[in-house]
Amino acid sequence: MDDIEASWQMNLDEAVSRYTGDGGVVSREELERRIKEDVLGNYQRVGYGRMAVVLKETGIFIGFAGLKYLEDLGETDLGYRLMSTHWGQGYATEACRAILEDGFPRWKLESVIALVLPENVGSVRVLDKLGFEREGEVLEEGLLAYLYRLGRSFRGIEEIRN
Repeated sequence: MDDIEASWQMNLDEAVSRYTGDGGVVSREELERRIKEDVLGNYQRVGYGRMAVVLKETGIFIGFAGLKYLEDLGETDLGYRLMSTHWGQGYATEACRAILEDGFPRWKLESVIALVLPENVGSVRVLDKLGFEREGEVLEEGLLAYLYRLGRSFRGIEEIRN
């Protein structure tokens, strides 16, 4: 809940919200509701969820990343969103790598999916680096999204570390 203001500022950035599929959060109250019900609720329901991404050196919030169970698809989704000022610096890949290395064995996951808008080439690059493979297309929030999947034997955790 301490990250509401920083999350709000991130969602006001049009560069960020154009790739979210939901157009960004429309109010602080809605953002607070989503954190309470969706993020914290996911932890209560399945044990995992999105987490704040902070810079090690300063502890400053730069976004979020984590796993989320998507009930409508019956799948675990890897999601991330960073402030645009921190794009292209490897933070998304680093955060997601740690999440996958922990999440697969801890939650005994067989696979993880990721949904990305086709025009979000930065996120496509992150998924490629992590070993995800494009599996198909789905409608997400009324928009066409690519569905990527990473299986339990995802080119091996050892390969991703290199």
